[in-house]
This record gives sequence, C-alpha cells and structure tokens, in this order.
Amino acid sequence: MSDTAPGAAASNVWRDPARPVDERVAALLADFTLEEKIAQLTGYWFDKRGPGEVVAPMQDTLGAGRPPFEVAARAGLGHVTRVIGTEPAPIPEVMARLADVQGALVASTRHGIPAIAHEECLTGVNALGATVYPAPLSWGASFDAALTERIGAAIGADLRALGVHQGLSPVLDVVRDYRWGRVEETIGEDPVLVGGVGSAYVRGIEDAGVVATLKHFVGYSASLSGRNHAPVAAGPREVADVLLVPFELAVREAGVRSVMNSYSDIDGVPVAADHALLTGLLRDTWGFSGTVVSDYWAVAFLATAHGVARDAADAGRIALEAGIDVELPNGMCYPPLAGLVADGALDEAVIDRAVARVLRQKAELGLLDPPQADAATRDAADALVVPDLDSPGNRALAREAAEASVVLLRNEGDLLPLPAETRRRIAVIGPTADTPRALLGCYSYPVHVLPRHPQFGLGVDVPSVLEALRAEFPHADIRHERGADFLHADESAIPAAVAAARDADLVILTVGDLPGMFGRGTSGEGCDATDLTLPGGQAALVAAVLAVGTPVVLVTNSGRPYAFDYSAASVPAAVQAFIPGEEGAAAIAGVLSGRVNPGGRLPVQIPRIAGGGQHVYLGAPLTRTIDRISNLPTEPTFPFGHGLSYGSVDIAPGVLDAQTIATDGTASLSTVVRNTGTTAAPVVVQLYVSDPVAEIARPVRRLVGFAKTTLAPSAAATVTFTVSPELAAYTGIDLQRRVDAGTLVFSLGRSSEDLVSEHAVEVVGDPRHVGTEQMIVAPVSVVLAEA
Repeated sequence: MSDTAPGAAASNVWRDPARPVDERVAALLADFTLEEKIAQLTGYWFDKRGPGEVVAPMQDTLGAGRPPFEVAARAGLGHVTRVIGTEPAPIPEVMARLADVQGALVASTRHGIPAIAHEECLTGVNALGATVYPAPLSWGASFDAALTERIGAAIGADLRALGVHQGLSPVLDVVRDYRWGRVEETIGEDPVLVGGVGSAYVRGIEDAGVVATLKHFVGYSASLSGRNHAPVAAGPREVADVLLVPFELAVREAGVRSVMNSYSDIDGVPVAADHALLTGLLRDTWGFSGTVVSDYWAVAFLATAHGVARDAADAGRIALEAGIDVELPNGMCYPPLAGLVADGALDEAVIDRAVARVLRQKAELGLLDPPQADAATRDAADALVVPDLDSPGNRALAREAAEASVVLLRNEGDLLPLPAETRRRIAVIGPTADTPRALLGCYSYPVHVLPRHPQFGLGVDVPSVLEALRAEFPHADIRHERGADFLHADESAIPAAVAAARDADLVILTVGDLPGMFGRGTSGEGCDATDLTLPGGQAALVAAVLAVGTPVVLVTNSGRPYAFDYSAASVPAAVQAFIPGEEGAAAIAGVLSGRVNPGGRLPVQIPRIAGGGQHVYLGAPLTRTIDRISNLPTEPTFPFGHGLSYGSVDIAPGVLDAQTIATDGTASLSTVVRNTGTTAAPVVVQLYVSDPVAEIARPVRRLVGFAKTTLAPSAAATVTFTVSPELAAYTGIDLQRRVDAGTLVFSLGRSSEDLVSEHAVEVVGDPRHVGTEQMIVAPVSVVLAEA
C-alpha cells in the first residue's frame, strides 16, 4: 500500500460534509492520480473456491488470479465484495473482519477513503444466522407492495447495522420462460406487478440508508429456452414494453441508486457493452444519476464469453465507455485501463465520469467524511454494536410475509380447512415435507454459502413442513413417507408411500423444488429445467399416490410453476407456495387448518402441459389456443392472478365516471368490495386493460393496477383506480411510445381470466407520444366503509 501518510492530499475540501457534494467530489477527483481513479472503479473479493463450490459463474477460474489485497488496494478501492457473507463466522467476528478491511484502507492509502461494502440480500442479509424471508416470487404472490417495503426496510436496517452500504437486490427481471432456474428470484411474469412490488422493496432498502441495486438490467430472464446466460432474441418492443418497465418504475419513482447489468446479449449485443441501454436510456432518458456496477465478471465475459473484446483491457474499455462504472467482484479489466490512457486509446475523461459517480455515492454514504464518522471504519471490534439478525421482529415479519403469499389453487367440496382438532390418520407424503432447506431461496445464506460448511447446518431455525403439520394438528395420527427424491428419478420408495396413502384417511402430498446453485438443486441460478414436469421422481410419486383414491391435498412448494393436469376428482384441494422462507412451514400448515386465510394470488400461471408452448399470460391473440392452428393448447390450469380464500368476498361491478377520455385525460373506476362471509378475508382487486385495435399486436389483457385489503365479516370498502389512456401506451412502429385514439377496455377482476366487469371507453383526440411522465401503474385508493 501507499507509503504516503494517510489523508495527505493537497486539499481537504472533500472532507468537509458542510460543502456541496459536487464541490467535494471535484476537489478529490482533481487530487487523484490515474491509478487512484481506477482503484475507485474496482472491487476486491476475499474468496477462493474450487470447482463445485462456486456461488457465481466461473468464480473458481476468474477469481483465481487476483492479486493480494495489499497490492490490489494500494491506491484504494471502490468496493469490497461480501466481506460479511463470504466465509461464515459469528457476527461479531465478521463485523470485525469488515472493520479491519476498512481500517486498512483508511490507514494505508493516501486519501484514507473506505470502500463501499456490498452484500447479497435477496431473501435477507446474506450472513450466518440472519432471517431468511420468503423468496421474491412470494412477494409477487402476496400482491402487497406495502408488506414488501417493510421487508426491504428490515433488511436495510440489518445491513446498515453491520456496516454494509449496498445491497445487491432486488431482481426486476420479468419471467418469460418458466424453465429458467432463476424464476424463484423474480417477482413474477407481469411488469406492473414486478415494478410495483419491486419498487416498494427499493424504497424500504433506500430509506434505511442502504443503496439498493436493480438487477439484471436488462433481458436476462428472456434467455433462449430458459437457459442461464443464453442469448436473448427479444425484439425492441418486448424489451421496451415488458422487460424494461420495472426498471423504469424503480428509477423514476423509488429513488434507486445503483443498477447491475445483465450477463446476456440482446440480438447479439452484450448488455455490458451497450451504450444505448446503459447510458442513452438509463441516464439520458430516465435521468438515473447513481452507479452502474457489473454483475460478477460480466466485464471479463465480453472477452471470454461474448467474443466482442480482444483481451481484458479491451473489455474494460468497452464496458466503461458503455456506462459500467464499477467492475465487480474484483478488478480484472479496469486496472489495465491506465495503459490505454497512456497509449491514447481511452480518454481519461471517461474514467473521470465514472469515478465522480462513485465518489458522489461515497459522499452520500458518509465515506468521505472524517474516518470516525463511519462505523465501518472503526478498528476496535468492541466499539461495534452487534445486531440480532434473526430477531423476534424479523421472524414475525417473515411469518406475516409467508402467510400472505400462500395460494389456495383449488378447494372442491370445501375439503379445506381441516379442523385443527382432527383425529384423522394423515399420510404426509413427499420430499418437501421433511426438508427445511426446500423453504429457503437459492440466494439465502443457508443455500448460497453454507452447503460447503456443513458444521453450521442451516445457521438459523427452520421448522420443516412435517414439524409444522404435527404442531398444527396435534391430535392427528400423522405418518410420513418421502416417496421420492428431488434430483434422482429413483422409484424405490414409492411402494411405502402408496401403502401409507392406502392406510390413511387423508393424504397431504408435498412436492416441489430443492433450491440450489449451478445444478446443486432443482431451482435457482444455473438450475434450469428441460420441461415443467416435477423434478426427480416426484411425478411418478404423484401418479402412484393419486391412483390409490384416498382424498389428496396437493401442496407444491416450488421456485417455478410446474404442470398441473390433475382433475378435481383426483386432487380436490391444492395449495401453492413459492419458497416461503424460514417461517414458511407454519404458514402452509396454517392455511391447511384455516388459522391463516389464504390471500396469495398467482404471480405466474400454472400451466396445463409440461413442455413447449407459450405459458405466460402476457401475449397477443396468437398466443392463445385457436382452433385449426395448432394442436398444442396454451390455456393454463390456473391463470395469472388466481387465488382462493376461505369465506366469501363480493366484488361489485365497477363504475366508470366517463365514457370518453382525452388522450391526455383521466377517469375514475370504482368498485365496492364486501365481506359477505363469517370470517375475516383478504381480497385482491385487479385492474386490466385491453387495446382491441392498435398499430401493432397488443396483449389480450394486461395488468395495470391492483389493490389488496382484508375485510372483517360484513365490512366493505370502496376501491378506486385512476385510469388513463397512458396505461395502454405501447411502442409503435416508429419505436416511440405512443397513446392512440380509439376504444380501450378496462376490466376489474379476481384474476386475468375471472373478470367482474368490463368497461369500454372511447379515447378521443390526437395520438401522442409519451415519455417518462407516462402513467404506468394506475393510482389506487381503498376506503373502508364506516361501520
């Protein structure tokens, strides 16, 4: 590291928090050497793993050549990568580890500036013993943005207490192919749902003082055949009107301060090299002013995977000029940029632009202030207050989120709820019942890191579904048989499961996914599927158990939807959970007993067939089954937005206060929801729009607003949406977003197919183009009626 005394820069203007941020940044930038500038654009990861242990693509090879910390950090660092979460240890120890790293940067570099410490936080803080919240697909199933914002705030508060400045979440990719392994990390298949719920998470993280990071910008989820990192063949309208929408919402309305690029190429252009996306759209059009960080080794992939760069230095130049400010997790391609500047192949002003963004963010985080002002730079471990990362409050929030996300798909003959005092003989069959890990997402710490450290177990208390069922139904005679494996199609355990089903009064059949990484599970990063058949031996298990004839409640806990073609006679009741976290087992059991009234709605459809076909709901008319065109059906078994609850809630036909709306006007669409049952019940009112005649083929129906509330018996509420023709705006033939005159149909419903009322409105006036002022999500109010 530098031999110069710490803080010996020519000017201390940049240290003064009373001065304007831009003045501080300019003063510091002017004092930096070129080496010091580039250092602010790189990260450092204290990690070394072998094959089979990786938690990031190519980690074992691309991470092997990094220099020692003392060499890499001699001129400073922009980021330090996952110091808290990489190697499991008690929280005081990892906090001391981070404090030591920051202390070294302060004490041994010329300016004494700490790094931005970032961590993964998709389902909670990525640290030993931290709460594991439901996976993001469960957030989507909750249809509850306010609840998701509270999750973000709780995670943000814990990150900040650890001395972490940036969280690498949320994932705003819109699901386009259910076979993709990372479906569980997404919020769903509709851009308005993803954008609305995802923006709420961003607000929670950012309000806690932590930088949220949108990923993966953009197109990652549209990879060909649902294969991780595969090219993306999406056209410009699919990119603009589906894939980009959640990112635009979060940039415009949630105050996000960082964006991470997608690994993918779109029509041959890697996003990491795409100036039009990373600068032209993100910054020049949307006005984003934060930092763009690379996904791990995405800059190097320009040379090694995409073949658009000659070597590391060329990859670094391409990425920096495109708009990637910080290379993560290590500096591999940005350190050689000094040679390109010396040779005249790179303008130093491009480096200055990125450095200024990083320094501006450090100023906002207090990292340019005198060292003692930031807790992460204290070098005495006992000076740090150690947070409880799995506090009772956290667990209560995790349980609330899990309960809000469980979806009741079917309940023929009111088989559910089961009385808690039942004395029935219940056969609990299936591998998810006694596998607590199945409840935890692939980016949770127990799944992401701890498999290579078995001495820690899961690191947090995670009751299994079997344990929760025995607690929920203490008088029942419960017998369990696994019957099948997640990863292997071994049918040797099926006979015992069949015998248990035959001897039971009721079967609770528990199937689904085992989250993991890069093939070490059935759902998660690098765990893509060839089709939508239940993995391992589970499909054979289900068929064998259903053949017995004992009444079955099918409980699927999965990171993606699987084909469901079971009749109501064979499966009278079915429940779907989407990796509901450490408190998920109690939530599932509570739904079965009625202690929890299910309020989850499907953020993805449940398909009828396992292979081929267009499964997502957001499609033009030709994505629907049309007689004499194809022999492959496209209708799902359960549509987007579907979900049942116990009791009865009536949604009245809506009232639209105008029959015509100007292309730049608005109207109000209201409905009254009333609980006509005897128990408190949740209700989700969904607003859709259809554009029957447009310049291009438009979706048959798409979500543009939603509202969730819970009503006491006999209670009522008025739900009012503000609607505008802008909600139906689309990218036209000229590739500009436009609003047309003509007929629009707004629909209120319980799902995309279960509509309560449809309201045609005539849009009048001249067609017009819209920009960042466009209404993308319908504003909504919910007013409870006075008792």
